[in-house]
Amino acid sequence: MKSITVPPTDESPNPVSEFVVNELEQHDCSSKVIYQIQVAIEEIMVNIVSYAELAEDDDIEVRCGVYEDPLRVELQFLDGGIPFDPLAAEDADTSPEALMEREGGLGILLVKKMMDDVSYEYKDGKNTLTILKNL
Repeated sequence: MKSITVPPTDESPNPVSEFVVNELEQHDCSSKVIYQIQVAIEEIMVNIVSYAELAEDDDIEVRCGVYEDPLRVELQFLDGGIPFDPLAAEDADTSPEALMEREGGLGILLVKKMMDDVSYEYKDGKNTLTILKNL
């Protein structure tokens, strides 16, 4: 897996997205799948930057691997923030009434819907959120 490390800032999703798209374009990935992965990256990175309570010198590492048989991409997002499993909460209510009142929770639901697998692990002082998308 290749990796990129970025500081926890509002601009962090941009270099991560460029890094991953560069990898995907080398494998003739469809524009639809690239878009879905970019949306997932944006949602995950914004959540880490906003809620992980990282210090300014705590970087976020993103690992990217593209594998064959079947062709798929795996992304791992690692941060040293407070332990938090975004998958543990019940899926957000998407009824029109709930959407008007809801604050948060829709981003991870969107990621879960667009990706083929999403998992979380806290190990060695790091949150690791892994997403998998079949190409």
